[in-house]
Amino acid sequence: MVVHPAIKVADGGLRDPQSRLDEAVGLTQAIDLDVVAAELVPVSKRRPATLIGKGAVERLAIIVKDQDIQVAIVDGHLSPVQQRNLEKEWACKVIDRTGLILEIFGARARTREGSLQVELAALSYQRSRLVRSWTHLERQRGGFGFLGGPGETQIEADRRMIGDRIVKLKRELEEVKRTRELHRSARRRVPYPIVALVGYTNAGKSTLFNRLTRSEVLAKDMLFATLDPTMRGLKLPSGRQIILSDTVGFISDLPHELVAAFRATLEEVLEADVVVHVRDMAHPDTEAQASDVELVLKELGLGDMVDRGLVEALNKIDLLPEGGREGVVNQAARKPTALPISALTGAGVDAFLACIDEKLSENRLIIDVSFDLGDGAAIAWMYRNGEVLERSDDDTQTHLKVRLDPANIQRYQQMLANGGIG
Repeated sequence: MVVHPAIKVADGGLRDPQSRLDEAVGLTQAIDLDVVAAELVPVSKRRPATLIGKGAVERLAIIVKDQDIQVAIVDGHLSPVQQRNLEKEWACKVIDRTGLILEIFGARARTREGSLQVELAALSYQRSRLVRSWTHLERQRGGFGFLGGPGETQIEADRRMIGDRIVKLKRELEEVKRTRELHRSARRRVPYPIVALVGYTNAGKSTLFNRLTRSEVLAKDMLFATLDPTMRGLKLPSGRQIILSDTVGFISDLPHELVAAFRATLEEVLEADVVVHVRDMAHPDTEAQASDVELVLKELGLGDMVDRGLVEALNKIDLLPEGGREGVVNQAARKPTALPISALTGAGVDAFLACIDEKLSENRLIIDVSFDLGDGAAIAWMYRNGEVLERSDDDTQTHLKVRLDPANIQRYQQMLANGGIG
């Protein structure tokens, strides 16, 4: 059973409660649970004991019993006391939104780094609620044990054991971060710009990534299909080489444990020269989703980039009716860095790539350089690393007007100081 407590807020909120319930159902199905009941429960005031009202608790207890429900997902944040009280009232396992998202991440993480980060987040979450798991549930997938199961170790370990494990995980994650920094240092020596795709979960980031790089990253109509970052090289229309990064999808009320634990995964976003916000324009809550993504980016320290304006890929226009498509096109016309696209059909992708090209050029500087005609290595280096705008040759020299990244200008000056290019 999935329950969304529709808590009344003063401003009414951006989100439609039914959309939130649908999202919670999608999250539940993402770990192969069968949803037999989904309920919207209006909440005028949070109850300290159960979050929702006594009448709703009793009504839902009847549904749990009649439908033989084994797990109840409450799409909100439950305190340990509220979780225990609902489990007692409903006689089934209860997990909240944080536990559900952690369960999904635990089942999906593939890289060592991803697994370490999720385990760290899960332990931080569990430490506050050391209660017995229910043991009557059959377990058919990975994850972190919030759902319980036969033969599974009960969550009875004391805080000291969890604390020791957290210290060990943090140490291992530091090693992983150091390794990633070595990779980044290597990239800086051949400094291709990094373009990071971010967006709400299921916005189409991986589909766009696959179309642009001709890769085969898992792309499914499913929440959190991508958990581990993927990077591929890509050549833009100008011939400039970039690195494109696909990242984990964001979600409203992302558990704070995960924001902290996935900081290393999202470091690729912090390093990016351009951040592309991929939006699902066919979703009824697209504006609220955009706000959630921007909020997480600000929490990661990218507030300046958000305030200056991200490149927006207004995706899934193929799913919009004609009138809706015109609305998106009009919206894009008012903002040069917002491009209507369909990652599935390829519509608008060429214009999107041209926009990325132009955005990367904003930081580039134009310089005039001259080389001896016979200095083929230096001339080739300029063509390879910059954008040659003009060229003229005389009897002895080649004169170039070149647009270069600041990093490449620095490399050029360093090579000159060392006696030449090549």
